[in-house]
Amino acid sequence: MTRTSQISRAAVGAARAASRPSSGSPGGQFAASFKQTQSPAAQGLAPRNTPSRTTPTLRQPTRQLYNFSTVSLPTAHISSSHNIRNMTTDFKQQPHKLLVIPGPIEFSDGVLGANAAPGMSHVSPAFIPVFGDCIRMLRKVLYAPKGQPMLIAGSGTLGWDAAAVNLVEPGENVLVLNHGYFADSFADCLRAYGANVDELKAKVGGIVDPKDLEQALQKKKYKLVTITQVDTSTGVLAPVKQYSEIIHKTSPNSLIAVDAVCAVASEEIRFDDWGLDVVISATQKGLGVPPGLSVCMLSERAIKTMEARDSIPSYYISWKRWLPIMKAYEEGRPMYFATPPVQLIYSLRQGLKEILEGDLSFEDRLARNREVSNRVKDELEKLGCGFVPLSRDIAANGMSAVRYPQGVTAADVIPKLAERDIVVAGGLHKDIASEYFRVGHMGVTSADPSRGDVDKIINGVKAVLDEAKKNKA
Repeated sequence: MTRTSQISRAAVGAARAASRPSSGSPGGQFAASFKQTQSPAAQGLAPRNTPSRTTPTLRQPTRQLYNFSTVSLPTAHISSSHNIRNMTTDFKQQPHKLLVIPGPIEFSDGVLGANAAPGMSHVSPAFIPVFGDCIRMLRKVLYAPKGQPMLIAGSGTLGWDAAAVNLVEPGENVLVLNHGYFADSFADCLRAYGANVDELKAKVGGIVDPKDLEQALQKKKYKLVTITQVDTSTGVLAPVKQYSEIIHKTSPNSLIAVDAVCAVASEEIRFDDWGLDVVISATQKGLGVPPGLSVCMLSERAIKTMEARDSIPSYYISWKRWLPIMKAYEEGRPMYFATPPVQLIYSLRQGLKEILEGDLSFEDRLARNREVSNRVKDELEKLGCGFVPLSRDIAANGMSAVRYPQGVTAADVIPKLAERDIVVAGGLHKDIASEYFRVGHMGVTSADPSRGDVDKIINGVKAVLDEAKKNKA
């Protein structure tokens, strides 16, 4: 028996099992405060002895599209009307310290409740439409009706590897617009795959001058230009739209990859309108979902570049292997390459629904984020704090990189805030790490004022600064 047939038999068995209603408990306790109420109908499963319970005719699995080990499976009762498991919970988080670093962030009760789904096959007819929903909703968040989402188990860093290994041949030129620590790391990743990397480095807290970008593109041809939209080491927000316009005008054949790990769902990103080719992100920041999923968006041009390559020097992160999987899930067909994190996909769908279908429209949510950012910065400035970004118009809206007031050190702020159940992050940029701390104010922290997170941040910083001044008097 071949490995592919072994995989396909196991997967088909999982699909059959997913079509049977549970005869026992729904899976045990997920958390002390979590209760789950569901019926077979709520799970998207038909009761026994009904016509719709007829066992489907199983086809032989096929290797499609790229001649590699993906397994296409029968649809097995998948409903085009999204008749999927609707888990109802009264999940409430236990009291905990307020997490306001630049990611991971605070999560809503609904998101965490969805993450407590019981064990389920990744080819279950209840799960497949959930994955498809995530793909469709991500296009809305990134204004990318023509884009192709990629959801792959891993950290946001996996997106760097994926962009490098799928788009750049060894020896090809890549230009990195460098605003801090994470651009340094992206450049290192590209070099690891053999790219010839040039960097335009901004001074700390600044951005690359658009004229310098234009001149660099006139001097050399680049296969890829990378932009970190928000580098959390500096809190700088890059002018991605302006940069992309320059790239398209000066070097129209260059691909554009945006590291938007700390920008998606916190900053405006118009993927199609700006002519972007790759956006790299992850779940644990603006999307407001626990870490574990690498989230990317690809343009048609990026896909054609990837498809034109003779060989991609990777197995797991080859987009050639993942592209048919994404298409199958969106079309409601089960197909297997590698197991996705099922519960995290449920959690992502809930997070995306809260972003797109909550009390605020998505545009209003982004506006709320800007309002919260301005409030945090205004109030901390009144307390004598400064900021790493050299001007407010290049400061991120989902986080703040806050310089300590004169005479105040990290020891006066970070551990003292932790004693007040507020967790912030220390400085990260190697040149100024001891001079500042970082605060995240994205996701539910900004979108849901009833939580009081923003007030707690401001009041907490005021209290520890007052204490520091008193102790040093």
